[in-house]
Amino acid sequence: MRRLALNDESTVETVLGADLGGSGLGARTAALLRLAALVATDSPSASYQWGVSVALAAGATEDEIVDLLLVLAPIVGVARVTAAAPELGVALGYDMDAEV
Repeated sequence: MRRLALNDESTVETVLGADLGGSGLGARTAALLRLAALVATDSPSASYQWGVSVALAAGATEDEIVDLLLVLAPIVGVARVTAAAPELGVALGYDMDAEV
């Protein structure tokens, strides 16, 4: 149960019976699309941590991950993006308590 809660990739693949890395889109694009889906579905913090680490490992940049929120806003709504922003910020290692 703990591995599922932490989005352990091998455990999730076993449960789903699918290879999360196998796609014709390429690893970077697939990882960014997964992050977009996490934002759209109001996923828990552990999912953002996993999604960001996979995206960065696949070659996505921090700027691309932040830009993802801007691209999603017209589709999922500003409220959803605003709620996801702090979660993505923490996953990227930003100090979300700092004064703006």
